Amino acid sequence: MKNTLRNLAFVTGAAAAALALTAGTASAVPSTTWTVNPSPAAFTATNSGNIVLSVNGIAMTCTTSGGSGSMASATGNPATVASISAITFGATGSPCTSVLGNVTTVATTPWTVVAQDYTAATGVTKGYIGNVDAKVTVGACVFRVTGKASGTYTNSTGKLAVSSTTGELNVVSSTNCGSAVPVGAKPIFKGAYLVKKTGTAIIPTIVGSNP
Repeated sequence: MKNTLRNLAFVTGAAAAALALTAGTASAVPSTTWTVNPSPAAFTATNSGNIVLSVNGIAMTCTTSGGSGSMASATGNPATVASISAITFGATGSPCTSVLGNVTTVATTPWTVVAQDYTAATGVTKGYIGNVDAKVTVGACVFRVTGKASGTYTNSTGKLAVSSTTGELNVVSSTNCGSAVPVGAKPIFKGAYLVKKTGTAIIPTIVGSNP
């Protein structure tokens, strides 16, 4: 009888502990205040490594890419913490390339940087690049991509890492592309940019909280 009571007490205690842990996890609330420092601030972004857009297994690679825009503190969740007013892919003497030939990409801006989740221990904000809209030309093939791309921003390095998931981006129009890039294709956009306050070596930070 004593053993049974001890076992029951043990099971009850374990269950209570599990319930408390679950309750503690569930009670975590998302950030609704996003503090950008400095704010407001103009920024520039330069690619770190290759920028790749893949469509139906065809990789379109840029060794040179850059952008600029403005950052500012914001509230809400999700919250727009930056606006990308200009972004370029490739440069004179360093075009983007693919097995189909050189690639020209013209973006329709602004794109946005949207914050959704912040981890204080790592200083990493998770979110996405929103309002993506770009016309891509490869030879006679011209197609338009719209949507968003998941990404993270790391305060210690200023790295904006973009890694979209299937279905976030879509080909909404396609001319002379045939089956290589049909309407409805789901491109994948991957790459990373290093962000700095314009004209300085200052790395902006993004901190999420729920006061």
